[in-house]
Amino acid sequence: MARDREPIVKQSRREGAALEPKAHKVMVRRKALPGERAGARRSKTTQYGQQLRQKQKVKRMYGLLEKQFRRLVEEAERQHGITGEILLQLLERRLDNVVYRLQLASSRRAARQLVTHGHIMLNGRRVDVPSIRVTVGDEITIRPKSAKNAYFQSLDIDQDVDLSWLSFDPTKLRAKVTGLPRRDEAEPGISEQLIIEFYSRQ
Repeated sequence: MARDREPIVKQSRREGAALEPKAHKVMVRRKALPGERAGARRSKTTQYGQQLRQKQKVKRMYGLLEKQFRRLVEEAERQHGITGEILLQLLERRLDNVVYRLQLASSRRAARQLVTHGHIMLNGRRVDVPSIRVTVGDEITIRPKSAKNAYFQSLDIDQDVDLSWLSFDPTKLRAKVTGLPRRDEAEPGISEQLIIEFYSRQ
């Protein structure tokens, strides 16, 4: 299974956003871009550069490769509605993202690992494909054997999942998809229109 193996901290520094919790401390300490001398003067970013950086940030944030991301953009363009918002909705509905949103993992990379290792069940069936897209009515649970693992036993399950489209029972580690993600429930700081503009130039 293809995946991006570039260090997540390096990616975070390049995009100017912490793509994983462990990147926060490093970014506070090292503010320069990778390969850039500290304090160096930066040239003004062009419109194309802004579009490219926004595309790269969101692609890396959700852990997709270029081919996967382009396909999602093309799918969003074929649907009725605002293309950028539909794109974010498709990203949010990926199973690995849902596991992350349920706070079963500290990052999307960790959530992806939980799925690929077969710890997650969708509608009663064990799945190992992170890109599976959930729909309204789907039920996400932890594999019974996995639920006995120290990892799941030590999870902080007192926190509420504050999302309108996911219903979560932390005592049973059981969630249900009750709707579709709203635009304001996606990651903050995303300019989806810049992404659509980037691909429209291709």
